[in-house]
Amino acid sequence: MPTIEAPALSSTLALAFELIRRPSVTPDDLGCQDLMIERLEALGFRIERLPFGDVENVWATRGHHGPLLAFAGHTDVVPSGPQPRWDFPPFEPCIDEAGMLRGRGAADMKGSLAAMVTAVERFVAAHPDHHGRIGFLITSDEEGPAVDGTRAVVEHLREAHERLDYCIVGEPSSTDRLGDVIKNGRRGSLGGVLHVRGIQGHVAYPHLARNPIHQAMPALDALAREHWDAGNAFFPATSFQISNIRSGTGATNVIPGDVEVVFNFRFSTEVTHDQLQTRTEALLDAHGLDYHLDWTLNGEPFLTAEGELVEAAIDGVEAVTGQRPELSTSGGTSDGRFIATLGSQVVELGPCNATIHQVNERVLAADLDELSRVYEAILARLFVNGTART
Repeated sequence: MPTIEAPALSSTLALAFELIRRPSVTPDDLGCQDLMIERLEALGFRIERLPFGDVENVWATRGHHGPLLAFAGHTDVVPSGPQPRWDFPPFEPCIDEAGMLRGRGAADMKGSLAAMVTAVERFVAAHPDHHGRIGFLITSDEEGPAVDGTRAVVEHLREAHERLDYCIVGEPSSTDRLGDVIKNGRRGSLGGVLHVRGIQGHVAYPHLARNPIHQAMPALDALAREHWDAGNAFFPATSFQISNIRSGTGATNVIPGDVEVVFNFRFSTEVTHDQLQTRTEALLDAHGLDYHLDWTLNGEPFLTAEGELVEAAIDGVEAVTGQRPELSTSGGTSDGRFIATLGSQVVELGPCNATIHQVNERVLAADLDELSRVYEAILARLFVNGTART
C-alpha cells in the first residue's frame, strides 16, 4: 500500500505517527506522554506527573495569570482485536492513496493529541507573552475503568484549588466532516444490576417452584415503557435500556432460582440519578418482586450551553473549515463529565468518529492538520482577541 514517507509529513502528522506506533492499550502509555512532555517542556510548560495505580497522568501548564484553557485527552487506546482482520498492521501508521491516516488511535484520539500540541507550538511562537494560561490534562485511563485517570487528576486539581476555566476534550466529535459537530455536553449514565430471587424447581411441577423470569418480565416491561422525562432543548428524553439477562442452569427441565438483569439509564438534566433510582425501586416494589438492586453512577449529565468557549469553538471551526458546527449532547460518556465538576466550560472537538474502536481505524490525514488550525484559532479568540473572561 503506497504511503507518504515521514520527511513529507506535517508536524502534526509526524507526531501522530510517533504516538500511533506505541501500542498503548489501556492502561499502558508506553512513552506517549513522554513524547508530548518533551515538546511541552520546550515551550516552557511546567510538568506535573500524576501516577495513580497503574495509570500514568500528566498535568502541564504554561503562564501565570488569567483564565486557563486546558486541552484534555488520553493516550490509551482500545485493543486492536484480531490483527489478521486488519488490512494493515494496527500499530504501523500509514497514509493510503485516499489520504487516510490508518492505525489504532488515529481518530480516538492520538490524532487529536498531536493536533493539540502543534497548535500550541504555533500559538506560543506567535504569542510568547500571551494572555491567560494553557494546560494539558493527559491520561492513559479513558478507555478502561476511568478511575485512576482524569477522575483522579480532577480530584487532585480540586484539592490544589486549581482554577480550570475552559477545557477542550479531543474526543472525535465530528460525524461526516471535520468540525460539523461540537459536543457541548453529555447525558448522565446510571447503571443497575437487578437480582430477582425465585425458587428453583422442576418444570413439570411449577406449583412447587417460583419462576423469577416470569415474575420479572412484567416489571421489566413496565420499566421499558416508563416515560422518564421529555428531555429539553439540549438533551433527548432519558433512555432506559436492558443490556443483559442471565438465568438458568442450562438444562431445559429446571425452573431457575434467580435471574440477573443488567440495565442502563442515559439521562438528561430533567431528572436526577436519585429520582431515577427511587422511581425504579418503587416500580419493582409495586410488582411484588423479591429482589436486590446494585447501582453504579458512571457520570452526571453536564452542559456548556453558552459562553466564551462555545463561541470561540464555533467561530474557530467556521474560520478554518468554512462551515458552522452543530452543538450536540448525543453519544456516550467521556472524561468531560469529570472535568465539568470543576465548574469548567467544556466542549469536545475532534476528528470524524466513523471508525473509532473498529478494525481498520482511520481518519483523513488532512483533517488533523485542519484540526490543529482550529485549536489554534480557538486559542487566539480566547487569549488574543479578548474573548476570555478575566
